[in-house]
Amino acid sequence: MIDHAHDLASVRDATERLLTAVGALDNAAVTEPSRLPGWSRGHVLAHLARNADALVNVLRGRPMYASGEARDADIERDAPRALDMQLADLRESAARFQEAGHAPADWTRTVELRNGVTDSASRVPFRRWVEVELHHVDLGIGYELEDLPADFTEREIDFLADRFTGHPDVPATRVTDGTRAWRTGRKPGEHGPEVTVTGTPADLLGWLAGRRDGSALSSAGGPLPALPPL
Repeated sequence: MIDHAHDLASVRDATERLLTAVGALDNAAVTEPSRLPGWSRGHVLAHLARNADALVNVLRGRPMYASGEARDADIERDAPRALDMQLADLRESAARFQEAGHAPADWTRTVELRNGVTDSASRVPFRRWVEVELHHVDLGIGYELEDLPADFTEREIDFLADRFTGHPDVPATRVTDGTRAWRTGRKPGEHGPEVTVTGTPADLLGWLAGRRDGSALSSAGGPLPALPPL
């Protein structure tokens, strides 16, 4: 069962880790490339701030973004800012998200995100937690997938496995760290045998989230599946 209050607290803690790490940078470092193709660290930071505001919109029943073009334009506008402006925006937008998250609400209601995607309001804090944790890694400043909280990693693997479940381009796949297992892709026996992918939680998450190429994973029953973009 989703515990939105727990996840809001986890978002707060993850944001504090991010702010502390980013606060150790300088203006030059913010302009350097991130691990996301075509994005500087400033782009990642600008996206994180605007995503917080976008999820406030979601919680308040407004469109997440005015449009995809507006979203992209806002990120491009804010990416070149100096470090102190990036930090202030991150901190203030995070506070707005926490305020919206703590307002009395029906957490069982359905909300709409981008591109017509819907979800329970109770999962919005977890979605924000994902943004903060994975984009902290994307900055390439010493925070790695292995540093993510274990409960977060397990839940995100579960979330991503569920996202690819039933996808026609992903063969039936069992994902395991040797202790826990998840299934994703087509149903077992549907258009071929089931593939078993084994690795550490960090490497499994990196592969599912498009952050690692899967070369550290082992695959039995067939080649490592090629996953579609998220």
